[in-house]
Amino acid sequence: MNVKHDLNANAHDPTQIGLGHVPSYDTVDPESQEQEPSRIHTVIAAAERRAGPIFLLPSVLALLFLSVFPLITSLYVSLARFKIARGGFTLTFVGLDNYKKLFLGSEQTHFLGAFAPSTPATWIVFSILVIALAVFLARYLLNARVSVGGLIGRLLLALGLGTLAWIFTHTLWNGGRLGTVTVTIVYVFVGIFFQYIIGLGLAMLTVQNIPGRRFFRVVFLLPMMITPVGVAYMFRMLTDTSKGPFTPIWQAMGLTDFSWVNNAWGARTAILIADIWQWTPFMFIVLVAALESQSVEPMEAATVDGANQWQIFRHIVWPGILPVSMTLILIRLIEAFKIIDLPNVMTNGGPGTATQSLTYHAFINWRGLDVGG
Repeated sequence: MNVKHDLNANAHDPTQIGLGHVPSYDTVDPESQEQEPSRIHTVIAAAERRAGPIFLLPSVLALLFLSVFPLITSLYVSLARFKIARGGFTLTFVGLDNYKKLFLGSEQTHFLGAFAPSTPATWIVFSILVIALAVFLARYLLNARVSVGGLIGRLLLALGLGTLAWIFTHTLWNGGRLGTVTVTIVYVFVGIFFQYIIGLGLAMLTVQNIPGRRFFRVVFLLPMMITPVGVAYMFRMLTDTSKGPFTPIWQAMGLTDFSWVNNAWGARTAILIADIWQWTPFMFIVLVAALESQSVEPMEAATVDGANQWQIFRHIVWPGILPVSMTLILIRLIEAFKIIDLPNVMTNGGPGTATQSLTYHAFINWRGLDVGG
């Protein structure tokens, strides 16, 4: 057969058969085999890098449409005169006239407050606050990690706090009257301070192994389930000294003729109490989660080493819950500046304009078509 002939013919050819002879195939470059997977991985990596921005694009466009565009529109409207005309309205550019009216014109006493004449006590308090701000800036400048952005940010913060300090010191004493800016700041910072302190105390209490802690956790959350308008009406009845459910208590205390809404600070205090009562559960439930997520081993080790409860809280518990606390306070700051339900329902902004917040002030102006100009 031909096959046998071919084998016999190649039997004496050392180049055709022998030890290590491999039949002839098409040769493949090993480097090309390695390059093919590398190209595929490169394409996949490039696609993954582009996939993130592509998937985020719809959300970014929605955010621009719902946030940035209204912000730019509001900025333009603040520089224009708004007038209702046949078939709609007209906008006429007036520059900074609206801001002059707000800060230096007819709206100044409503917005910033009525300024009292300066006294030695006023200047002493203001000087102490300015010195505290100067120390704050000096400590940052002495730090080795000083950046231009950080310095500018702290300068702007110090300038804003200094301006607020001047406004507060000249509207709180000697016949001064708070404006909507300072009233809102009182609502926000005093309210959040007590909400956090009370919420942290209740959270630390209910994470302990005490009887009925699950029941109290549910009870402490009830105020947050009520709408702000419902809370406002409830506290409006509670503070009514003539017909409210606490009338016997007010009579026993001799406060029958007292009215919360006839006194500026009494009305503000009532609104603060209602706001603290409603939003403390929010602080409470988040802080409970933060406390329970901490490991108990460091606390047990500190107890064995002789640390007391305050030292454990200061050096172990507090650093652990600080990031959560900062985020929690930031969320409440954003929400607290929008307060409108409580002063609207409880006091209708009174007495006078003593309890009006910035949002409520804007609502009243829009309702009266006072939108600039």
